[in-house]
Amino acid sequence: MENCIKVSVRSLVEYAHTAGSIDLTYKSSVSLIEGTKAHQKIQSEYGESDVKERHISGTVPYKQLEFQIEGRCDGLLLNDDQYIIEEIKSTMKDLNEINENSYPVHWAQAKVYGYFICEELQLEQITIKLTYVNILTEQKMSFYLLFTKNDLTNYLYKMLESYYPFAKWKYDHIELRNQTIKDLSFPFPSFRKGQRKLAGAVYQTIQESNNLFAIAPTGIGKTVSTIFPTVKSMGEDRINRMFYLTSKTITRTVAEEAFKRMTDQGLCISCTTITAKDKICFKEETICQKEYCEFANGYYDRINGAVLDILSSETAFTREKIEEYARKHTVCPFEYSLDLLNSSDAIICDVNYIFDPRVSLKRLFDEHKRSSVLLIDEAHNLVDRAREMYSASIFKSKFLELKNRYKSIKDDLYESVNVINKRFIELRKIWKDTVAPVSKEFDEELIELLHKFNEIAEIKLQELDEDENKQILLDTYFESLNFVKIAEFFDEQYICYYELYKSEVHVKLFCLDPFKVVNDVIKKFRSTIYFSATLTPVQYFQDMLGDQDRDYTITIDPPFSKEQLQVTIDSLSTRYQDRVKNLERLIDTIYKEISKSKGNYLVFYPSYQYLIQSIELFQTKYPTIRTIVQENGMSEFDREDFLLQFNSLNEKTLVGFAVLGGIFSEGIDLKGDRLNGVVVIGVGLPQICLERNILKDHFNSVGKNGYYYAYVFPGMNKVMQAGGRVIRSETDKGTLLLIDDRYKSALYQNLLPAEWK
Repeated sequence: MENCIKVSVRSLVEYAHTAGSIDLTYKSSVSLIEGTKAHQKIQSEYGESDVKERHISGTVPYKQLEFQIEGRCDGLLLNDDQYIIEEIKSTMKDLNEINENSYPVHWAQAKVYGYFICEELQLEQITIKLTYVNILTEQKMSFYLLFTKNDLTNYLYKMLESYYPFAKWKYDHIELRNQTIKDLSFPFPSFRKGQRKLAGAVYQTIQESNNLFAIAPTGIGKTVSTIFPTVKSMGEDRINRMFYLTSKTITRTVAEEAFKRMTDQGLCISCTTITAKDKICFKEETICQKEYCEFANGYYDRINGAVLDILSSETAFTREKIEEYARKHTVCPFEYSLDLLNSSDAIICDVNYIFDPRVSLKRLFDEHKRSSVLLIDEAHNLVDRAREMYSASIFKSKFLELKNRYKSIKDDLYESVNVINKRFIELRKIWKDTVAPVSKEFDEELIELLHKFNEIAEIKLQELDEDENKQILLDTYFESLNFVKIAEFFDEQYICYYELYKSEVHVKLFCLDPFKVVNDVIKKFRSTIYFSATLTPVQYFQDMLGDQDRDYTITIDPPFSKEQLQVTIDSLSTRYQDRVKNLERLIDTIYKEISKSKGNYLVFYPSYQYLIQSIELFQTKYPTIRTIVQENGMSEFDREDFLLQFNSLNEKTLVGFAVLGGIFSEGIDLKGDRLNGVVVIGVGLPQICLERNILKDHFNSVGKNGYYYAYVFPGMNKVMQAGGRVIRSETDKGTLLLIDDRYKSALYQNLLPAEWK
């Protein structure tokens, strides 16, 4: 259809019905699962002639465009030959605080449905029923309004009038985007070794709506090799949007540079970088209240103009550009970046915006996901990140502190935290005689009490002025919300464990295997491309993240020769029990390695304590060698200063001491003579602890080697990442020394990259 643009009812309403309809200070704490249950309970009471989840669609011409509008109303009821559209909204708010006019945007969505039902069934009028349900009390409240077809027609066209400037921009943009994609050639004079193979695999995977695990070594240019074929697929209308997901700030910058290189060649594509709220916030404290923040006050009165302004002037919506236009229009920069997503062909962001149930992009509807591709850089990080995202902790001490602060008031909040504190005491009595208490079930009574606390705290927070008490309540409220939300995912892939020390009780819902929760996310997208230099063994990552029915795997050979990296193994034991007696020999081994050639070196230790023991002895024995040390809690400035010391013009040898698996062991680029060698001490095994042993026991119970899955594979991944710091380009040369006798064993030899053997 000529000049046709597709739009969901929800997108149309949220764009065209903003001013005064949404307040940044109010964020519903109802989860998707809780909301769905509330909807289903109401829909289960429908009669035989009533229809739930009624699909609505139609085409409406307006000016130069035809709008193909689709949606799904919660219910279409038939009562005495009268049709009623029901829109259901779940909340944790007290329903007594809601009236017919509280949320005009909720009526707006139903009125659009009403227009299309009147068109389809040739009705002159229809009743709209707006139902609110409190998920805690299950209390319901409904409002009814009767609208004529003429009322609804006028309302729809008023919204289209507001939406049209954006829709016209989007239509023209997509036309230009697709044409420039057809004209786009690979943004370098030629493909590097391995690039064409990787790009072809990504393209084929997207064509077939499958997933890909790509072991792509440093130096081949994997960022552009994944982005370029995805852009090409977009030009063929295979997809509408891509997400470039990272775990490191530096890789976001590399992705931005790849898009810029293509736009410099004529590509027209809109790309938004999402920066964490606390980093991009203009205020000293991140408090999203209109009384405190002028960028939140009246946000929705100004956002449409701000969006159209940047769309008309820029293509790369980087942090700097978003901040510039946010100040110009006095809008919250973080919310602004999220409101740009519907206009973006590409989004660069942290993996948590897709996978974390607490912060995932609520503006990203399922219809968006079906036509989107996920490109996950440094995908080896996702196993532990996903496990962390889907785990949650709660502490007795937080509620005891609230109890003490509110004991003079003795209101509903005091009673709630007092009962929760008592429940923690009961749990301590239940588990006090158990070593490492672990359960395959969570405490349902505690969850119910936290539910009630969340409801009371949400109301209380709206009443309190800013002070220390409010901040403590807010922190505890968010922890409680998260704990209750994660409890919804609890199944056979979870355990609940308890830690008891002094008066403290720590309860954790621990995700053992992130496979299911990750797959529940990625199956909604067209394709997912996992890529990293260290996705080995690939079977482990497929077990943790993959979908066996949709997975491809590919291994790209390194672009450099074996001669560029000289790998040596020293069979000195670095096991915990041998560290003290072997410390001096270790120091001498490191000195011998760095003495072979003047240059810049990084030495990675398996723990910070081991590092501190070594640096003291090293500096005592070899005081003429310049050393720098990674410190705990380094700021961004300190990190940058640490890396700047690795200068290719250094006149003397520099040795940086750092922690394996830490901030300097992956995601840093020290090309050429900025880094001449790396020493890795130990095999990277995580410290023996309760959680790792729980993981070991779990994977043993499901027929896998639990020790490998909990300790060996994660440890060797850190080793490979650290060793990968040496060769960063086709011209780099350097040395890698692995110190541990275990590297000579068959197990670890098989896990080493081929070029290291």
